[in-house]
Amino acid sequence: MSNFPKNFLWGGATAADQYEGAYDLDGKSLSASDILPLSGNGRKWALDHPLEAAKKNYGFYPAREGIDGYHHWEEDLELFHEMGFNVYRMSVSWPRVFPEAGMEKANEAGLKYYDKVINKARELGMDIIMTIDHFDTPFWATDEFNGWTDRRMIDEYLKLARTLFTRYKNQVKYWITFNEINALLNYPLFAGGIDISKCSNPLQARYQAAHNQLVASAKAVIMGHEINPDFKIGSMIAGVVNYPNSPYPEDALEAQETTRKSYFFPDVQARGYYPLYAKRFFKDNNIHLDIEDGDLEALKKGTVDFVSFSYYSSSDVSTDPRIKAKKTAGNFSSASSHNDGGTVTWDAENTVINPYLESSSWGWAIDPIGLRYLLNDIYDRYQKPVMVVENGLGEHDTLTQDGKVHDDYRIKYMRDHIKQMGLAIHDGVECWGYTMWGPIDIIANSTGEMSKRYGFIYVDRDDHGNGTNKRIKKDSFDWYKKVIASNGENL
Repeated sequence: MSNFPKNFLWGGATAADQYEGAYDLDGKSLSASDILPLSGNGRKWALDHPLEAAKKNYGFYPAREGIDGYHHWEEDLELFHEMGFNVYRMSVSWPRVFPEAGMEKANEAGLKYYDKVINKARELGMDIIMTIDHFDTPFWATDEFNGWTDRRMIDEYLKLARTLFTRYKNQVKYWITFNEINALLNYPLFAGGIDISKCSNPLQARYQAAHNQLVASAKAVIMGHEINPDFKIGSMIAGVVNYPNSPYPEDALEAQETTRKSYFFPDVQARGYYPLYAKRFFKDNNIHLDIEDGDLEALKKGTVDFVSFSYYSSSDVSTDPRIKAKKTAGNFSSASSHNDGGTVTWDAENTVINPYLESSSWGWAIDPIGLRYLLNDIYDRYQKPVMVVENGLGEHDTLTQDGKVHDDYRIKYMRDHIKQMGLAIHDGVECWGYTMWGPIDIIANSTGEMSKRYGFIYVDRDDHGNGTNKRIKKDSFDWYKKVIASNGENL
């Protein structure tokens, strides 16, 4: 008998800036991702110096082309339907909807694309989980405001949210305000449109931007519930389990502090106030937030309906200098093991290799039990429904001469994680759904690579944009189809 409830949401997740392409069609302007070159061609420098990078000509920009989802969306939705999806997590491209700052009216040509996608998905029996801002901050926000360091971004964001809430009030039930909102601390450009090189106090800038996003999220929740009381609006973080490397008390304390940097965001979004540990952190680091009248009231009133997260790997934390020399890689925790596609910040300083776990080709620890641990921890902390809205394995896939992809390693990864998710539900966790990342190969956000493939569907395209964009089912396609058909029982 399956541990999953009868109404469980099974599906997959994509993001506009990694999927759509069509960067210059139907009135779209550039996003922050659109100015970034491929990893190995100065991407890490560009992430930290986007305004200067925008003046360069790198030749090839992976996000500008994506996998041409803008023209393949119908074919892709049909494939998702064939797998049995009853939910599809997607996002809009903010600069496709509002190509310029200060626009009073949205770009209708851009919205018509999303009309088609949403209508088709609904026809095929899929609910939509819509992420309002999924690392797709318009470049005009970086250029004119330095992103979310400027609270004028709150009104720009709420304009986007209102447009979407109103237009899709009868078609979209589930909403996420910000994708991996805690990534703002590590990836200020992706998560906040911030040129961190222009900030005299980067730590202050990050947390002021965080405050502005938290206020925007809360006000969006309030607005959304006014437009349709049946909306379910949630938060979303990059979820990482931080294990202390040893019983040494300082390791345990460091692991707790590292975890709090992530939980800080849903602590505010789900509880409605700044926790005491955050106030202590602000005081100790001389951080002074610009909090205007009404901000704290909005946080209190605009708490989320559910908490969602991505989960790819766990982290091992040590304060021992001898052990700290052995660095690990992971989602928003450190640079990739073989390229320059990451930004190392204070969160990664004490993250080390866990000797008990295997790793992916990109150095991410594979830890299915960590997913069960995280589901229980988040549910215990907030007592609100949860969703796993990203989980998957990025690996090098080989297309055989007869046009097949035998990805048994992905099947094993997914099987082990879904099993642990089922056990968490058995533990008592109220989990609404699971949208794996990403059901079709798309470009990697941190590196711009195509070779880091997650999908059940292979896309004929290489790191440099060569290929036909032909869609090919992998072995994992039929496997996930059976998982969904059996409601998680047939793994």
